[in-house]
Amino acid sequence: MRLRALLETDALGLRLLGGEDELDRGVRGVMTTDLRDPSRYLSGGELVLTGLAWRRTAADSEPFVRILAGAGVAGLAAGEAELGNIPGDLVEACSRHRLPLFAVNESVAFATITEHVVRQVSGERAGDLAAVVDRHRRLMTSGPAGGGPEVVLDLLGSDLDLRAWVLSPTGRQIAGAGDPLPGDVSATLAGEHLAASRTGRRGPHRATVRGLTYSLFPIRNTGRGATPASRDVRETVLSDWLLAVEADASDWPAARLDLLQGVTQLIAVERDRREAARTVRRRLAQEVLELVQTGAAPAEIAARLRVAAPVLLPGLGTAPHWQVVVARVDWGDATTTAGASASAASATAIEAGPVAQSLLEEILVDPAAAGPDSADRIAVAHTGDEAIALVPLPATALAPDAPDADSFEAGLHADALLLSVRDPLSAGLADDGRLTLGVSAAVSSAEGLRGALEEARHARRVAAARPGRVCAAGHHELASHVLLLPFVPDDVRRAFTARLLDPLRDYDRRHRAELIPTLEAFLDCDGSWTRCATRLHLHVNTLRYRVGRIEQLTSRDLSRLEDKLDFFLALRMS
Repeated sequence: MRLRALLETDALGLRLLGGEDELDRGVRGVMTTDLRDPSRYLSGGELVLTGLAWRRTAADSEPFVRILAGAGVAGLAAGEAELGNIPGDLVEACSRHRLPLFAVNESVAFATITEHVVRQVSGERAGDLAAVVDRHRRLMTSGPAGGGPEVVLDLLGSDLDLRAWVLSPTGRQIAGAGDPLPGDVSATLAGEHLAASRTGRRGPHRATVRGLTYSLFPIRNTGRGATPASRDVRETVLSDWLLAVEADASDWPAARLDLLQGVTQLIAVERDRREAARTVRRRLAQEVLELVQTGAAPAEIAARLRVAAPVLLPGLGTAPHWQVVVARVDWGDATTTAGASASAASATAIEAGPVAQSLLEEILVDPAAAGPDSADRIAVAHTGDEAIALVPLPATALAPDAPDADSFEAGLHADALLLSVRDPLSAGLADDGRLTLGVSAAVSSAEGLRGALEEARHARRVAAARPGRVCAAGHHELASHVLLLPFVPDDVRRAFTARLLDPLRDYDRRHRAELIPTLEAFLDCDGSWTRCATRLHLHVNTLRYRVGRIEQLTSRDLSRLEDKLDFFLALRMS
């Protein structure tokens, strides 16, 4: 289709701001982005939609437009919802680079423009395949009755003779037409996709498994309501779905590639819908977590659990047992990743909590379960850099020969959780990422949740001390003092923490020295001077000075394991 045709469609609400002489350019697709440098995702001929979140100052417009023009995009459409009128500096930059610029009225969703372009491009470039794409769109937007991704994949098979599957980043099959992929094949494909995405290579990616060639297409959110596109591929690589097609797309004509890209955009609508459905479960987990961490009365926590149980275990009333799982994703120096766009300094700017939350939601799904609805009983919150899952266990999860609830041994086990996902996730974490996970024992009441949370956190620390990209530990591997820590009497807690931490708090109040945060970070980095200095954005010598001051004020030695342990316990009990 031509850019000119977009202006002739009143429903799109586009207003031309410049580039009238270039309106005969052909449009091959559409892409939504708020990246400062989206070049890795551009192949030329796209209509680029942007909400202008990348623009902080007037100086940002010129390099952004220069990148788009260099990539050969057809035009740029900027939304008015964020800034109101489109900035003059953007209009001028587009004029200099002869890039057509449209304003998108705030009442028009980017998804509306995306669907229109996909429909029109498919019609003009794929001929009779346009009816297939339009049928896909109508089925995908008609709700659950339309069949969701399964119907789209069925149509790919019947109309285009393509076998295809939608996979999660761990290789779990979310949708497929015909026979499911073997578990080891889907895990291998997910790993290949994650590894290729980490290098910054543009999809589709090609992979060969058991003598068959597959093309792997990323499925990304393209709607206006989505989270703005990340600066760093690491923020999304562990949560994006992928479309695996049993074919070699390297020699496909542009029309067929455009068609498959359109299909991924349609499946992304379903992905976004499923993501929105997790909101209630996430909120329940967040509310329970806040009550537990603030020391709320057990009766108040129990009341909140009674609200959560019917949502997570429909029809079963209250859950007899709960487990807590804590996960954390840590990223190292960005310069160690080939093709990474972020600088070394930006590694610490990645929001690790949401990444861990999305990943933990996927890990907790039974790997044998297919379909996007299989995570309906999982509630995961995130706080800081860690994700925390509240997992209900129905009565049927009790060991059949258990004489009573106290001998409960069923439920989630740390090693089993990572058994089928370790290889693909290791590929996505590459050389600069780590996933560590801790699992608590099951508890039967609200009174036990605080201990379960502490237990899971300590188990994760045990996992963090092990080598490897993906590590987990369970409650069986913890020392006895960890199990007893949540039940230490309050007066003992206060005396112990005051003796160790009050001198540091007093010094911080007088000098604003941040000794307490420094101590927490130092212990959290396992005493690593380099990692701690990087996290705190300090020179190593400054960190050594602060640690020396801590030791002087407390008469303790942070090179001794006993003193580290005392500080660790004091911080946990404070």
